[in-house]
Amino acid sequence: MTTTYLAADWNRLGDTFLESIQQTLFMVITTIIIGGIAGLIIGILLYTTRKGGIMESRPAYFVLNFLVNFIRPIPFIILVSFLAPVTKAAVGSTIGTVPAIFVMSVAATFAVARIVEQNLVAIDPGVIEAARSMGAAPWTIVRTVILPEALGPLILGFTFIFIAIVDMSAMAGYIGGGGLGDFAIVYGYRAFDLEVTYVATFIIIIIVQIAQLFGNWLSKKVMRR
Repeated sequence: MTTTYLAADWNRLGDTFLESIQQTLFMVITTIIIGGIAGLIIGILLYTTRKGGIMESRPAYFVLNFLVNFIRPIPFIILVSFLAPVTKAAVGSTIGTVPAIFVMSVAATFAVARIVEQNLVAIDPGVIEAARSMGAAPWTIVRTVILPEALGPLILGFTFIFIAIVDMSAMAGYIGGGGLGDFAIVYGYRAFDLEVTYVATFIIIIIVQIAQLFGNWLSKKVMRR
């Protein structure tokens, strides 16, 4: 039995392909902004409220740590179904780009939170104690000591999350989110057109490589200061 693969008609698919790239970039950038900010806040709270932290609070740490441990391990495609009622209540639908961004932002938030906490834990405690001994307020210490000390590793952590979000965006097609993943499945895999699949995959690889190179460069630049 011989399987025939048709050459892609880029005159027909060109506009859809460009729109898919735009959808992917929109979903990824919006998610990294929302999830990055929310995750950074939760990560800082995890670090500062843990035992021995500058704002030690066992109840607060327990709740935040439980949420992170509960949400973070859930595979994205399962999280989509798990959060469907919440997504519906928050954005009015479970199908489309906005619902996809909502679920991706939730996943990114808790992934970022754990990465932020892990990077902050590596900070030399002596630096923080020196700031505390000078009478600096907790949030002043966070802003002027903790974040600057961990900035380089945090940039690498956010780069990792950015790439993970690109991976999630490829699955957004299952809930009508569009993007390159959906384009590759609909016009490539289901249409038995390997050329479309390869081109869409190649663009995703380019986006990931650019993000990784930029993250590495920025991190090195920050850590050399």
